[in-house]
Amino acid sequence: MGMTMTQKILARHAGVPSVKAGDLITCNLDLVLANDITAPPAIAEFNKIGRPVFDKEKIALVPDHFIPNKDIKSAGLAKIVRDFAKKHAIKHYFEVGRVGIEHVLLPEQGIVAPGMLTIGADSHTCTYGALGGFATGVGSTDLGVAMATGQAWFKVPDAINVHLTGTKPGDITGKDVMLTLIGMIGVDGALYKSLEFTGEGVAALDMTDRFTIANMAIEAGAKNGIFPVDEQTASYEKGRAADNYDIVTADSDAVYCRTVEINISDLKPVVSFPHLPENTKVIGTFGDIKIDQVIIGSCTNGRLEDLKIAAAVFDGHKVHPDVRCIVIPGSQQVYMDAIKAGYVETFINAGCAVSTPTCGPCLGGYMGILAAGEKCVSTTNRNFRGRMGHVDSEVYLAGPQVAAASAILGKIAAPREVC
Repeated sequence: MGMTMTQKILARHAGVPSVKAGDLITCNLDLVLANDITAPPAIAEFNKIGRPVFDKEKIALVPDHFIPNKDIKSAGLAKIVRDFAKKHAIKHYFEVGRVGIEHVLLPEQGIVAPGMLTIGADSHTCTYGALGGFATGVGSTDLGVAMATGQAWFKVPDAINVHLTGTKPGDITGKDVMLTLIGMIGVDGALYKSLEFTGEGVAALDMTDRFTIANMAIEAGAKNGIFPVDEQTASYEKGRAADNYDIVTADSDAVYCRTVEINISDLKPVVSFPHLPENTKVIGTFGDIKIDQVIIGSCTNGRLEDLKIAAAVFDGHKVHPDVRCIVIPGSQQVYMDAIKAGYVETFINAGCAVSTPTCGPCLGGYMGILAAGEKCVSTTNRNFRGRMGHVDSEVYLAGPQVAAASAILGKIAAPREVC
C-alpha cells in the first residue's frame, strides 16, 4: 500500500519502512518551537525532567504574541523564555529588534525546510507544510518533553487529497483558496487528517499563497497541510536552507480517504463571516456591511507579497474616516523590504498605522482590540466570538486585497470597487 507525503515523512522519522493511517509511532524531531505564551509552561514541564535540552540548535523560541511587552504579566513570560534561552544557549532565539511572527520568521530564516518534522506549541505550526515538510501543533506538556528527548509520539493521520486545477485570477490570493476550501468541507471536515495539495493548480500558487493555505489547515481541523516540493519551493529555499534537504513525494498508489476538487480559475474574492472560518461568502453576494477596523498582517498574511497586494490597492487612496487600519509586517526583514519598496510610505500616506512585528490583535492580545458592536475585516486566521476583543464584536476574515479595499470604502468590498 502506497504512502502519502505525510506518511512517508513520519515513517522516515520513526525509522520504519512504512506506516498507515491509525498507527501509533514515536518520531525523532528536527525542530521544536514555542512562543512567549506556550514556552513558559513547556519550560516548567521540562524542568521537572531534569535533563539538558536534546539539541540547542533544534529548538526555536520566538516571543511574538505579546511582544513588545503588553504589560507586567507579558514581561514576566518573556523573561522566562529569555532566561531559558540564555541558560541553554538556544541558537534560534528571537526577541524585540530581531523578532518576527514565528511562522513568518522561521521559513524566512531557513530554519524549516522540505522533509523536516517540526512540532510547535502553537496550532499554526502547520504553516511549514508549504515547504513540503510535516509540521503540526502540540500542547506545552508534549513540547516540554520534546525539548528534553527530541522525540514525540503521533497517530498517523489519514489524508484528504485537495486536487487543484486551473490558474489563479489576478484578484485571488491563497486566502481565497483556503477560505473556499474551509467553506466546502467545514471547520471539522479534515479532523485529524492531513490535507495534501496536489494537481497542476499547485503551480499557480506562489510560496506566499502556499504558506497562507498551509497555515489555515488547522481551521479545517486538520493535523497538517502539505504541498509538494517543486521549482518554486526550490527557488524559495535557495540561500536559506542547506542544499541537502529531503524531498518527499507521495506514492502513485497513496491512499486518500477523500478527494476535494477546486478549480482555482473559477474562484472569486471571498470573506468568512462571524463566528467561524467556514462561513464563507463571495464578495457581492451580500449587502453593505460597514466596518470599524481592518487588520493586515499575522502569520497568515504578513509577508512581503501580502503587503505588496495591499499597497497596490491603497496607492492614491485614503482609509475611510470611520475606519482604523493597522498594518503589521510579519518580520523585521519584511518590514525593511516593505520600506525599501515604498509600501510603508503608501500605507502611512493612506492613513494606516504601521506596527512592529507582533501577533498582537490576532488573538485579542493588544494593538487592535475591538469594543462591543465593532466589526473588523482581518487577514488573520480565526474569527471566533471574542477572538479580537469584546464577545459582541465581529471579525470577518479576508485576503489582503479585500482588507485594503474595505478599509478604503468603509465596508466589506473587493478591489474592483475601489475607483
